[in-house]
Amino acid sequence: MKESVTLEQLKAFEEAFRAERANRAAMTAVTNAGVNEASKNQEVLRRTTHEFSLTLKQGKITAQKQSGRCWMFAAMNVLRFHMIHSLNLEDFELSQNYTLFYDKLEKTNYFLENILGTLDEPTEGRLISWLLTAPLNDGGQWDMICSLIGKYGVVPKYAMPETAVSSMTKEMNVYLTEKLRGFACSLRKGYQAGKSKEELIGEKEGMLREVYNILCVCLGEPPKQFDFEVTAKDGTFHRALGLSPQDFYKKYINIDLNEYVSLINAPTADKPFHQSFTVRFLGNVKEGRQVRYLNLPIEELKRVAVAQMKDGEPVWFGCDVGKRSSREDGVMDLDMYRLEDMFGTDFPMTKAERLDYGQSLMTHAMVFMGVNLDENGTPNRWRVENSWGEDRGKKGYFVMSDAWFDEYMYQVVVNKKYLTKEEQKEYEGEPAVLEPWDPMGSLA
Repeated sequence: MKESVTLEQLKAFEEAFRAERANRAAMTAVTNAGVNEASKNQEVLRRTTHEFSLTLKQGKITAQKQSGRCWMFAAMNVLRFHMIHSLNLEDFELSQNYTLFYDKLEKTNYFLENILGTLDEPTEGRLISWLLTAPLNDGGQWDMICSLIGKYGVVPKYAMPETAVSSMTKEMNVYLTEKLRGFACSLRKGYQAGKSKEELIGEKEGMLREVYNILCVCLGEPPKQFDFEVTAKDGTFHRALGLSPQDFYKKYINIDLNEYVSLINAPTADKPFHQSFTVRFLGNVKEGRQVRYLNLPIEELKRVAVAQMKDGEPVWFGCDVGKRSSREDGVMDLDMYRLEDMFGTDFPMTKAERLDYGQSLMTHAMVFMGVNLDENGTPNRWRVENSWGEDRGKKGYFVMSDAWFDEYMYQVVVNKKYLTKEEQKEYEGEPAVLEPWDPMGSLA
């Protein structure tokens, strides 16, 4: 058996490649245009329409710009939808910079608490290595935004507008990550030198203060009070002065987030359907709600998503947006690219295999704002509100094929009233605990 690539093999490969006209044509196309552009399937674009039998009306499309706040934008898009319709507004946007500020601060505390709770773990071990990998990146989960809103409320975008840093978070994240790794080093070295945990806990407040200062410099100071004034489409003027963020949420949105639950589809052998799960070391607000999912077959995720939209309410969801999708065209379709034709090979992994072998996981959160149901009431395409601005897709909206939903959709959030009584009981059951590096612990 040959263990190394031999010159004879290379010569045979070369001759076989050059002998095929299709290979030569593919090389010309791809080297000039790139893989996706050269293999884009025009038939998919011709058959894809942005028309849906069920469509929910939303305000203007939002833009997260160069930040990883899709989970926040998706949640704020769900909340503003209710506000726009209840107040009869043309448009309205909530501040994602406000929630970003407190998410970074709470993630700092969550990280430091995790470091304090793992002082006896070896620095070179997998757990500490994982904790240090990305201590406070931009990503998050539905339960995490619920924890932030429950503690800090929300504010209109004008009360804490975007800054250069909130719209492009990389620089801030680099320096905050350096600080947090330094804090972890200091705490662990202090423990090894004989400091008590009480002494180390006392040092944490100073660390939090340093991060708070950095966040204020980068994002501005979060408001504690503001005035709300807005004019509805019919000319009705609404005014409320001196509102706190919590009062604003209660007065103008007042959705009980405890009624909303996360459902996932993870068809792997280690995650049985109808079982609830949580993930070790996943969260932001230390005293906030636990990240929890109920694993269900994919058809059940579709059923509840359609039911909620039929009742006039959008659906937050998480998926692997980069797979078989065109950002420019706003199309997510398994046939988007003729890769098999271009490369002369296939990509046969199943959804479960892609999860098990690191080929796919949830990477992005968006909102379902509609669905097309065929004559039998079965969905065949889904209307998606993204947060990448109006220059992607059709004025910011994407179309997801139902087949793509099957393969790359991982999570939907719905009111638990759409679950069966048995599913509600399963969700509330004792969750199985996943390791922090499990693919279902990924952040959108």
